[in-house]
Amino acid sequence: MSLTLLAAIPLLPLAAALLAGLGGRLVGRRGAAVVTIGAVGLACVLAGVVMWQMLIDHVPNFDGSLYTWLVADGVRLQVGFLIDPLTALMMVVVTFVSLCVHVYTMGYMADDPGYQRFFAYISLFTFAMLMLVMANNFLQLFFGWEGVGLVSYLLIGFWYTRPSAIFASLKAFLVNRVGDFGFVLGIAGVLYFVGSLDYQKVFAFAPLVATKTVPLLNGHDVSAMTLICICLFVGAMGKSAQVPLHVWLPDSMEGPTPISALIHAATMVTAGIFMVARMSPLFEYSQTALSLVLIIGATTALFMGFLGVVNNDIKRVIAYSTLSQLGYMTVALGASAYSAAIFHLMTHAFFKALLFLAAGAVIIALHHEQDMRKMGGLWRRMPVTYWTALIGALALIGTPLFSGFYSKDMILDAVRATHRYGAGYAYWCVLLGIYVTALYTFRMMFLTFHGEERLDHHTQEHFHDVGWDMKGPLVALAIPSLLIGAITIGPVLFHGFFGDAIRVLPRQDVLGEIGREWHGALAFTLEAFMSLPVYIAAAGVFTAWVFVLKKPAWGDLARERAGLVYRILVNKYYFDWFNENVVAPLTRAIGTALWRDGDQLLIDGVAVNGSAETIGWAATVTRHLQSGFLYSYAFWMVIGLAGLLGWLLLHG
Repeated sequence: MSLTLLAAIPLLPLAAALLAGLGGRLVGRRGAAVVTIGAVGLACVLAGVVMWQMLIDHVPNFDGSLYTWLVADGVRLQVGFLIDPLTALMMVVVTFVSLCVHVYTMGYMADDPGYQRFFAYISLFTFAMLMLVMANNFLQLFFGWEGVGLVSYLLIGFWYTRPSAIFASLKAFLVNRVGDFGFVLGIAGVLYFVGSLDYQKVFAFAPLVATKTVPLLNGHDVSAMTLICICLFVGAMGKSAQVPLHVWLPDSMEGPTPISALIHAATMVTAGIFMVARMSPLFEYSQTALSLVLIIGATTALFMGFLGVVNNDIKRVIAYSTLSQLGYMTVALGASAYSAAIFHLMTHAFFKALLFLAAGAVIIALHHEQDMRKMGGLWRRMPVTYWTALIGALALIGTPLFSGFYSKDMILDAVRATHRYGAGYAYWCVLLGIYVTALYTFRMMFLTFHGEERLDHHTQEHFHDVGWDMKGPLVALAIPSLLIGAITIGPVLFHGFFGDAIRVLPRQDVLGEIGREWHGALAFTLEAFMSLPVYIAAAGVFTAWVFVLKKPAWGDLARERAGLVYRILVNKYYFDWFNENVVAPLTRAIGTALWRDGDQLLIDGVAVNGSAETIGWAATVTRHLQSGFLYSYAFWMVIGLAGLLGWLLLHG
């Protein structure tokens, strides 16, 4: 496997981003689109070549250094690539979804004055994510980790004249700093106990680190591996928006729809899931950390889904769906079903990008209207958008034969098979989450595409369907959303696709137990009709049909009867209120106290100005001893000599 080929995959989007962003009029709007789409398209082809070499030609894994930055105290800090099946899969998903988003952007952002800047940003986003997934060491992982965070800040606040966009981008940046603080501590723990940041060395030392302990307060010790894994997972909670660090993700809808698709499908939020799967050799040695992952993921999967039911903004409904599905992936990680988590990450990337881009097509057609209550009946006006969105919706709720069915049902089976602490709670959360997912998904579909048209007069007069520059990516994403699950479930989960890229201890291998009864995708599909999840999803769709189309008055009655519960959901469990009215003022108060009492009073007042004033006062007092008279100096010399002799006589 050529190092030049591998280096070209992330560097092509980087070069295109620099050219589009700094080229100005020399490149122009059309040139920026052509350059970035061409670069990402070529990167996608090269990623496909890498996948082909690994699967068909059986080329061995590649682990090599591209550039050594520095060597300090025996620790080598370098840029390098680890290419194994896990990396190859992520490279293909990231570049393919990014390519679809790039093409879609030509139509969506056609009238935007920041057209060229947007292409530069999304190409840079692709570069940062590729550097993250291709890394063979923690330093490069952290570089890509912070890179996607920085570019997401720029893209969420892309329309910087809007106060809401600026607030949302700052919120995303600050919440991710909380997670990244834990992530840095985890990397520091790895360096402290292993003395290296290279993955393979760290993974080799994992059993030894698992025997170490770290003293905490009151003389209690905690496993070093547990502490490292929890710190790393805090980073994943920030990037992959797990409770309580989820609050930034719904507000990221302030950015243009193409970036919403890219953030929610293939970059940024998937970074945390990928990182935990990559660190499976570490997490396998900490039952406590895995139980925490399991419980946090289950809570996110169910309770974030409830918020999608009461929201009327089409993009925010899909955003809460992303939160819920990330919870499913996290649950799989906590159950040691890392392969199932990555499998759902892959299928979810396709149908979630499809849903976001379909929502963007509706928004453009309706002149940037996002309230679903002002839509309706659009399936006749936008048939391509409707049918592709329907494929995405059916995949999302886990309909048999669609991609999401295979990945979601496998997560349910894995959680049911594990005996880890918290598994019972997690199973009921993900099982109930199926009903909630179907309810909010088809509430969105029915409100948007079915029923009577609720368009205002101006929108009806100026309505226009989107062009094929936006429809094309929808069709391209609809195909894997329909087919990829059935085709790949066997190889990815049960035929050793990942090899040693994902490592699970034999006693915790739930997918291995399930694989003993695996009889193929067709049998798995037929068995689904004899299990509960399919009928739970059908009940959710039926409920949405009744409350939206058949008896819409029941929806108003349900809101009135819900009372306190509805207010809690509308206010998003008061997480934002708590952060804005408790955490933020408390943080400001602490900062003010440290500035006023610590900086001004102690450092400036006592240490700096105080020491100067003390010296000045002492000089004022002691200068009176400098009288200028010889007899005065002689007198003090005699006194000093007498004192010295007295001290010698006493201590001699």
